[in-house]
Amino acid sequence: MFKKYVYLFREGKASMRDLLGGKGANLAEMTNIGLPVPPGFTITTEACNEYYTVGAQFPAGLWEQITPSLKDIEASTGKLFGDQKNPLLVSVRSGAKFSMPGMMDTILNLGLNDQTVQGLADSTQNERFAYDSYRRFIQMFGNVVLEIEHHLFERILDDAKSKQGVTYDSELSTASLKSVVEEYKKLIQKETGNPFPQEPMKQLEQAVLAVFRSWNNDRAIVYRKINSIPDDIGTAVNVQSMVFGNMGNDSGTGVAFTRSPSTGEKALYGEYLMNAQGEDVVAGIRTPQPIKSLEQENKAIYDQFVEISSRLEAHYRDMQDIEFTIEKGRLYFLQTRNGKRTAAAAIRVAVELCREGVISKEEAITRIEPGQLDQLLHRRMDTQAKLEVLAKGLPASPGAASGKIVFDADEAERLGKNGEKVILLRTETTPDDIHGILAAQGILTSRGGMTSHAAVVARHMGKPAVCGCEALKIDYAEHTVTIDGVVYTEGTVLSIDGATGRVIKGAVPMIDPELSEEFKQLLVWADEVRSLRVLANADNPKDAQKARDFGAQGIGLCRTEHMFMDPARIPIVQEMILSQNLEEREIALAKLLPMQEEDFYGILKAMAGLPVIIRLLDPPLHEFLPDVEDLVVEVTKLKLTGANPAELQEKEALLRKVRALDELNPMLGHRGCRLGVTFPEIYAMQARAIFQASARLVKEGFEIHPEVMIPLVIHVKELESLRKLTEDTAADVMQEQGVNFAYKVGTMIEVPRAALTADEIGKVADFFSFGTNDLTQTTLGFSRDDAEGKFLPAYLDQKILAQNPFAVLDRDGVGKLMKMAVQLGREANPDIELGICGEHGGEPSSIEFCHLLGLNYVSCSPFRVPLARLAAAQAKVNN
Repeated sequence: MFKKYVYLFREGKASMRDLLGGKGANLAEMTNIGLPVPPGFTITTEACNEYYTVGAQFPAGLWEQITPSLKDIEASTGKLFGDQKNPLLVSVRSGAKFSMPGMMDTILNLGLNDQTVQGLADSTQNERFAYDSYRRFIQMFGNVVLEIEHHLFERILDDAKSKQGVTYDSELSTASLKSVVEEYKKLIQKETGNPFPQEPMKQLEQAVLAVFRSWNNDRAIVYRKINSIPDDIGTAVNVQSMVFGNMGNDSGTGVAFTRSPSTGEKALYGEYLMNAQGEDVVAGIRTPQPIKSLEQENKAIYDQFVEISSRLEAHYRDMQDIEFTIEKGRLYFLQTRNGKRTAAAAIRVAVELCREGVISKEEAITRIEPGQLDQLLHRRMDTQAKLEVLAKGLPASPGAASGKIVFDADEAERLGKNGEKVILLRTETTPDDIHGILAAQGILTSRGGMTSHAAVVARHMGKPAVCGCEALKIDYAEHTVTIDGVVYTEGTVLSIDGATGRVIKGAVPMIDPELSEEFKQLLVWADEVRSLRVLANADNPKDAQKARDFGAQGIGLCRTEHMFMDPARIPIVQEMILSQNLEEREIALAKLLPMQEEDFYGILKAMAGLPVIIRLLDPPLHEFLPDVEDLVVEVTKLKLTGANPAELQEKEALLRKVRALDELNPMLGHRGCRLGVTFPEIYAMQARAIFQASARLVKEGFEIHPEVMIPLVIHVKELESLRKLTEDTAADVMQEQGVNFAYKVGTMIEVPRAALTADEIGKVADFFSFGTNDLTQTTLGFSRDDAEGKFLPAYLDQKILAQNPFAVLDRDGVGKLMKMAVQLGREANPDIELGICGEHGGEPSSIEFCHLLGLNYVSCSPFRVPLARLAAAQAKVNN
């Protein structure tokens, strides 16, 4: 007994999407609720998968099930497949579980041959219609099944129109169409060495196999990859009796949405063409009419369409995308599915359906893809603009920008201060470029990945970035960039789209962020539902205020090293690093103390009433110093010229110090709490700055909640030592200032040993914050930038890893360490606060995992706070 591979439409239902695909399940559902659907059957996704399992052959038993199903359609329509007098014609369409518009192939009018075309002409008394249908079928079959290039058929069709002196296909005479059919058949004979198949059953067999093959065509594979659709679910095949929109002016075809897919407005949106088949509407050969015009052309049909559209939306409880055909004044529905829509439309539709009582608040929350919100929180390119795309890199930070390209952070800052819009173009950015990044409209790099320095900083600042654009060949000496052999000089205007990775020539019209009332309402509902708190990563008062405006409930990560990158501070920081002894270092630290105090004062004040987690200095000290290679060049030049011996001596001393601090692997080197252990005076200065700012604010009547984070802890003794230093400093400041305030001391879990010994560390920590960027690097043994730029794409292509672990949290590896640390930490300290502050804190799948782990909060860049609020609510609803 063979597995059941074929289901008549009346045998299926909406819940069978896995087996029948989205299209097949919807056709079954529409049939069973009494809508005018042409009869047909669906070949299951299991048959497609079996086709690949058995070596691209028809699965055993499939054909034996197709034959009786075809008989059923014949009985329903009163037509016979292959009959020369009243032939049944069918369409053969793909239909996977997830909608993949335009990605797989369709064949219409199957069953026509040199004999049945005449039967169709006689039965419809319309010879022109019959031959128009025949030429369409041969072209589709030739392209989809026989894999003959589409343009070869189009050339023949264009020649026929030119010969007859007409513009549109619909104007071709019967004689011209007959000639086109003969030329098409000659083309097939020439290209394949075989005549066009005349046997309808053979046509059907080949068409079904072609749809199975189309599951793995290039565009379908790319679409699945982009939209995270599994490769192993297969496609169903829908065989349906044809109805014809090209039988004259009382026939037509169209596509419509029950609401606007652009804005979400509750009004029919779509278009149709009279005397046309479905492919004509989407092909753009003729200009369709708006659906509203159908009311004037045929009010009875329009009213019926409106009524059934409303029924469909009510039944599926969502906006529908509908395909329909009118045959001789009779309306048929060929498909309905949940309509694709913009982010703005998705939010409006979800909120309005909830207000209409169709769906619940929880359902409305789950109807929105969190990633779509990025479209609404950043400027983006006008979708109507014509673009000249020069290159494509990684979409590292959403949003879009135009500006003059500059190759130097100092120049970016100079032009920015003069009101110029610039794009900072670098091989890769470093912390030294922070002032240029701040001044630029956007960042473009030729190297680096989605979590490179440029990407992380740009996302944090809400600036667009395109990274790893290898087509860029930068010449810093000449201040030029070459793209595909064309040289662009500094000052050339380019545009970047951080959502797609595109680099575009010239300025592009932009659309400002859209923050609708429906958007705000949806986030209010999300806040009512979620249990995870959402904090933000912010390093200055402006970003802190932006985070608060977006609904952040505190600061989960304030990176103090970013405060040291100000050009006015760099010399003092370098003085601190280059100090020969403690006395010299404390002189430099004394200069930094008031600056740091003002930093913390501003951030704590902006977040008054909410927690602010401040991470003490983390990166290696050499990052604040000049580049070794640049110094070598300067020293060499000074030696060659013999000028200024004092300057030469100074540069040589600096070079020795920089080389002494240089590390082979700085990511695993002298950074984080290791700085605090070897130079406790640095952490003492920062702690004093935090607590002096706190004391001032308490005196001014502000409620403040400072929390000090000790980074990169691997051993409880590190935390014990640095916690004591912090507590002693706090006690000194409170005594000096005559005030009391509460504070917390915790650590960032970012290396495996910290996670494995979380029971010990948890005894002396008030909170753990998972730094998942470094925890991923140290767990996988991947250098983030090297992996993304070199071998990680191969790992993703070969399915060794399902997703980029720096973008989506690795639950099986990193996640296990996190789970262990949560359990051990809570056993040691039931009151410990647990959160995440890596880039994963703004990614929906990772947020869901944090919810499942029972963390208290996630922290992300300010511009991702709304996304995180929604994703946290969805995690609660779905789990």
